[in-house]
Amino acid sequence: MTSPTPTPSSAPAPAPAPAPAPGTPPAWAELVGAALLGTERRSPPVAVRAGQSAAAALLDAAAVNTVRRRAALRPAPAGERPAPAPADPRPPLPPAARRRLSLLLADRGGTGGGSRRGTSPDLTELLPQWLTAADAHGYRAPDALLPALLDAARARTDLRPTALALAGPRARWLARFNDDWKFALRDTGGPASLPGAPEDVPRIWAEGLFAERSALLTAVRRRDPHAGLALLCTTWATERAEDRLVFLDALRDGLTAADEPFLEQALADRSRTVRAAAAELLAGLPGSALAARMARRAHACVGLDHSTEAAPADTASTGTASADTTASPGAAGPTISVEAPHECDAQMQRDGVVPRAPSGRGERSWWLGQLVAGAPLDGWRERFGGRAPAAIVALPVAGDWRTELHDAWCRAAVHQRDADWARALLGAPTAPPQGTEAAPAGPARDLAKLLTVLPADERARWVAEFIAAHGLSDAFRMLGVCAVPWAEPLGRAVIDALDIARDAGSYPWSFSGVMGLAERCLDPAAADRLDMLTALTDDPEGAAPGSVGYWSETFQRLVATLRLRATMLTELAPARPDRPGHTAIPGRPIAPEPEGG
Repeated sequence: MTSPTPTPSSAPAPAPAPAPAPGTPPAWAELVGAALLGTERRSPPVAVRAGQSAAAALLDAAAVNTVRRRAALRPAPAGERPAPAPADPRPPLPPAARRRLSLLLADRGGTGGGSRRGTSPDLTELLPQWLTAADAHGYRAPDALLPALLDAARARTDLRPTALALAGPRARWLARFNDDWKFALRDTGGPASLPGAPEDVPRIWAEGLFAERSALLTAVRRRDPHAGLALLCTTWATERAEDRLVFLDALRDGLTAADEPFLEQALADRSRTVRAAAAELLAGLPGSALAARMARRAHACVGLDHSTEAAPADTASTGTASADTTASPGAAGPTISVEAPHECDAQMQRDGVVPRAPSGRGERSWWLGQLVAGAPLDGWRERFGGRAPAAIVALPVAGDWRTELHDAWCRAAVHQRDADWARALLGAPTAPPQGTEAAPAGPARDLAKLLTVLPADERARWVAEFIAAHGLSDAFRMLGVCAVPWAEPLGRAVIDALDIARDAGSYPWSFSGVMGLAERCLDPAAADRLDMLTALTDDPEGAAPGSVGYWSETFQRLVATLRLRATMLTELAPARPDRPGHTAIPGRPIAPEPEGG
């Protein structure tokens, strides 16, 4: 038998609260408890006047209690007033650019995941480009947007250099009041500057924060390399290992033979990472004793074997790598012979050779690779009879050492920034890509790193020819190292390859990475040429269902993004004082004034 539903008249009465003693104000906890439960469930521990509701009486008592509690507090001593924020003399953003930055920062959460993003541009990917362009104009960030800009830089480390450069000195001032922005104290985002008074240099170096000391060392080093080294030597023995590592990196600017004695001493440092950093710097110093020692070791392991040479060949001139460079029995011509080291002695370890090989790697090949990578590349010309890099790379290698040897040369070319060796190791862009059956046995080259050694225009041409020959499947990392905006041959090659992929009936998300790069890196002027690709066409034979619609949507988003980028650049262009209302658009000549005003 169910119980009848209680009527309001039969509802339980509110629980009485313990009444305070006469003349004693109710406790704050009792007032809070009655407020949380509600006056219908608990009678407030206060007197209720005639005509007054229990809730009003509770609020009156809470107000009186609040005043009483505040009156009983002693005022705290006033804190020291912070120093005013430093001045930033750079020009402010144009109004349209300021509004754009506000929108980009507000949308930095992104447009959401999913394979189908619609036709709207992804503003989160446009923020880095906007910051770079704004920094190029020398603007300063609006004061009101500094907190949002620092929050964005905190969330994305890739934004920090450009965001902090735009924020300027006020970013560091603000960071002292918010622990979430402490990264701004470690990285100012701009060029380091010397203190005003020369006597401040030793004081800051002895007493300053790590970020201040690091910036000071960089500034002194750039002005006077010898003075920067002398400053570092004064406290080197007492620095922490992680700090010594950062300070060593500051020596890269203006590295000369005068730094060699200090770096040689650092080879005996108690920290393995510091020893490795010192060895890396010495290996890149032409004529250093370490470079000579590494060359002697490497040349003792790698040489030219003339025993298989049938006839002399003219190899002293510049040559090109042949398709088959693996030694075969009975092959005519000289061969590169390799004898890897049998041990890693103490002197090798002191010079930066890591004795323990990674899992799955042979010790001898591991040691050989480090020796060859650390040897100056110029020494191989003499070692191989005056041959040019391309001719050396074309020589067959005995045994199974070709991949290890060429990989080490690749690392040396990147570290020593040697364009001739990079070209030789890259080979022709039309050659079969690695990993295919048609490709000859060769090194596991990191083409993207080798491309960074080449001039920007040559790099773009090489990648454009590679895409024209092999498509986009293996080109993603190469595209990422090309200068922005992409030069016209490269931009055209990417658009043509995307058009071919669309006609082949592939889904566009198979090329989502390249599409993302295209949105950020294509020249905005390419938008008009891409308009024709946004139209819906008939599905090609054998195409995946719905692929044409997806491609149309993807190209619409690409066109919209390029046009938005063009608008952003126009907004950032400074107004022309001689023509109010006009802006100077980067990269576009200014039209002359028409006759007659």
